[in-house]
Amino acid sequence: MADLAKLVDELSSLTVLEAADLAKMLEEKWGVSAAAAVAVAAGPAAGGGAAAAAAEEQTEFTVVLAAAGDKKIEVIKEVRAITGLGLKEAKDLVEGAPKPLKEGVAKDEAEKLKKQLEAVGAKVELK
Repeated sequence: MADLAKLVDELSSLTVLEAADLAKMLEEKWGVSAAAAVAVAAGPAAGGGAAAAAAEEQTEFTVVLAAAGDKKIEVIKEVRAITGLGLKEAKDLVEGAPKPLKEGVAKDEAEKLKKQLEAVGAKVELK
């Protein structure tokens, strides 16, 4: 079990782009789609009152870069600082907005990242 815990820790440290690359590699290797599994798992949870209760108790957020704004270079610098991406990857992410920047973050961290990006002119959404 120690190996599984180590694997979980390593996967938790992946950036959004690295996680997407990993998903593609796993899909190619085993011929499965992660999107289908997510849709099936999300299906039963979509029941009326249960979904409303889950929305109120949301503890993990996805920080989405909606638009770069006027100061694109400053936004790219902030994205690099937040994600640890290289210059080209950060530039591609900013220019491809709207794109998820970080997923599964706590509310406090999500709010902090949102303020940090909005301070340099970006438009950010929390989902």
